[in-house]
Order: sequence, then C-alpha cells, then structure tokens
Amino acid sequence: MKRALIITLAGLAITTSATVFAAGDAAKGKTLTATCTACHGADGNSVNPDWPKLAGQKEEYIIKQLTDFRSGARVDATMSPMAKSIASDDDIPHIAAYFASQKVKPGTGDVKLVKEGEALFKGGKMSSGVTACSACHGVTGQGNGKAKFPKISDQHAKYLVKQLHSFKAGKRTNDAGKMMQNIATKMTDADMSAVAEYITGLHD
Repeated sequence: MKRALIITLAGLAITTSATVFAAGDAAKGKTLTATCTACHGADGNSVNPDWPKLAGQKEEYIIKQLTDFRSGARVDATMSPMAKSIASDDDIPHIAAYFASQKVKPGTGDVKLVKEGEALFKGGKMSSGVTACSACHGVTGQGNGKAKFPKISDQHAKYLVKQLHSFKAGKRTNDAGKMMQNIATKMTDADMSAVAEYITGLHD
C-alpha cells in the first residue's frame, strides 16, 4: 500500500511540475558558472561537505532548484541571492546542462554506519513508517530526472543530513506532495546519519 502511494505521488510529481525550459547548452553553461565555482567547484565537485556536489546531477533537478531559489519557494541564506543574481531564466538550463555533464567524484561512507544505512535505503524502516529511499531515487541513487528526484549517490553525507533536517523541521518545503517532509519527520538523527553514510559511498 505504501509503495503504491509512493509510485502514485511520483507520477503526480512528474505531471504537476511541468515548468518547461529549452534544452541547455553545456558549453554556454560553463561560461555562466564563474560565481558558482567558489562553492561548488569548477567541475561541480565541491570540497566543502556543507555544499552539494552538482557534478552529474539531473538537469531537471538543478533547473527546479535554481528556479525555486529565485522565486522564494526554497530559501537559503547563500543560494537564494546567488540564484537571483543569474541574469535571466533563460540561462538556467545552460548552467544545469554544464553541471549535469560533469563527472562526480566518488564519496566514501563511514563503514560503521553503512550496513544500517543500506537497510534503510533499500527497505525503509517499517517500525516507524520510513519509506525506502530507493523507491524514488533508484537502487543506485541515480534519481529520476522527469520526476525531478535528484541523483543522491556520491553526495556529501553532511549535506544530505542537513537537507533531511531541513525537511523535518519544515525549513525546506519545495518537495512535491511533501514527500520528503513526511519521510524525514519519521527519521531519527541516527537514521539520517546512517543512510547518508551509505548514500555518499553509493556509486553508479
């Protein structure tokens, strides 16, 4: 029943988040990312675990997040003004195409937490109603571009935990159908840490 609900919500996310952008030009996007590189790295591989890796991320997801930062649907003290400084909405697909075309550098998870994290990622946690991450993000964490579900494999564990806490606290609310908010609310700090350590070491 819960799996059917997730699949239904995933389909809803595809049909209701229908903002249309022209196809991005990665070469043009590279020329537009000068201000992005200070935090995210020239190739989208940030070295600071507080900031996400954008290399290899789904274009559709990057477009949505930049658009949400510009509109105020998602708020962050650093990213909101940066996104609003982009000269035109027309530049967003090019920036997204550039980062999507880059190769992400592998992460390494804490071996003490990986086994527990793997169980949560693949099977969820029935005792507290936590849905398996793989239901939306895929078994290898590659995400779903059409549904705007991000690629999460190889992502910094610290950043992942930060986002889960933001969803749980209601500080981040730009998820379709409150899917991530509802899941994160049921997760303990230990759950978040364990699954994040598994995800950061999850490779293609």
